[in-house]
Amino acid sequence: MVDLTALLTDLAAESDQLDALVAPLPPEEWARPTPAAGWTIAHQIAHLAWTDHVAHLAATDADAFYTSVLAAPNPARLVDDGAESFLAPPDALLARWRAGRTALSAALAATPAGEKLPWYGTRMSPTSMATARLMETWAHGEDVAEALGVRRAPTDRLRHVAHLGFRTLGHGFAAHGRPAPTTPVRVELTAPASAGSEPASLAAGSEAGTAGDTWTFGPADAADRVTGPALDFCLLVTQRRHRDNLALVATGPVADEWLDVAQAFAGPPGAGRDAAGATS
Repeated sequence: MVDLTALLTDLAAESDQLDALVAPLPPEEWARPTPAAGWTIAHQIAHLAWTDHVAHLAATDADAFYTSVLAAPNPARLVDDGAESFLAPPDALLARWRAGRTALSAALAATPAGEKLPWYGTRMSPTSMATARLMETWAHGEDVAEALGVRRAPTDRLRHVAHLGFRTLGHGFAAHGRPAPTTPVRVELTAPASAGSEPASLAAGSEAGTAGDTWTFGPADAADRVTGPALDFCLLVTQRRHRDNLALVATGPVADEWLDVAQAFAGPPGAGRDAAGATS
C-alpha cells in the first residue's frame, strides 16, 4: 500500500520546487509563452490552481463537483476555460495556488480509507488523486522550466509519475478510440542519476532501487517491453516529448503502439508534441 501521508509530502515538495521557480519572476515574465499553444506561465499556474480547486470540491463536496461539471459551457474547452477563469495578477495567483494546494492536501488526508472521489469520467482514491496532482505539477513545471530556459534535475519523485504512466496503459488506448490490450507489458526504467534511494512513498507494485538502478513495472516474463531512462518515460506519458526525441525502446507490437498513445492524464487524447518539439 502507498503511504498517503508520505505521498502528500512528495506532492508538497514538487509544488514547492515549481513555486520557487516562478515566485521570483517579475510580472512581465508571467506572460512568457510556454510550449503549450496559447498558454503563458500564468496559464500554467492558473491551470494547477483551478485543478486543485475542483479536486478539493471532489474531496469535500461531490454534489458541488458534479454541478461544476454540468455547468461547463463547453466541455471541449473545460481545461482552457478553467485556467483562464483562475488568471489573476501574479501575487494573487500565487496566493490562490498556495492556498488551494494546501487545502487539497488536507482534504485528501482526511478522506476515509477506501472512499473513491468523483472525477472526470472516473472515480479516484485519495492516493490516486494525489499521484495525479504530482504528475500534473511536475509536467506543467516542465513547461514553465522550458519557457524560462531552465533545466531541472530529475528527482526520485518521478517514480510516482512513472508508476502512473504504467497504470494508465489501457486509458491511453481507450482515449484514442482503440481497444485496451490484454497483452501484459514490462517496463524497465533507469532511475535518474540524481535520484535518491526512493521517494518518500514508494510506488506500490514496483521494485526498490537506488540512483542509476532500474525501476520496474509489470510481469518480469512479459514479451512486450519498454526500456529506457525514467525521465524519458515520464516525458512521454505526460506528452511533453515526442517518442522520436526520446531514448525509449519498445519491444513487441503492443509496447510499440503504446508509445504512440501513452497518456497519464484523464480526458480526451492530448495534442502531444511533434518530433520538432512543438505542440501538434
